[in-house]
Amino acid sequence: MVRIRLMRLGAKKKPFYRVVVADAKARRNGPFIEIIGTYNPKTDPPEVNLNMERVNYWIDKGAQPSDTVKKLIERVSA
Repeated sequence: MVRIRLMRLGAKKKPFYRVVVADAKARRNGPFIEIIGTYNPKTDPPEVNLNMERVNYWIDKGAQPSDTVKKLIERVSA
């Protein structure tokens, strides 16, 4: 199963995330299939960049977004 989820980057106490498509069994920061966006929660307001074309492509292919990514997709779509 393929999941759309966050990959944590950045320094300690300064998180920055990539939104990636990865195998559900892969580690959080392990191998991924494709980077489809970024999320920076430390800015005000939090910065979300998603390639919605690729997000929709992967969801159509059966990828399951994580709960957090679902919220980010809703925020970008609104």
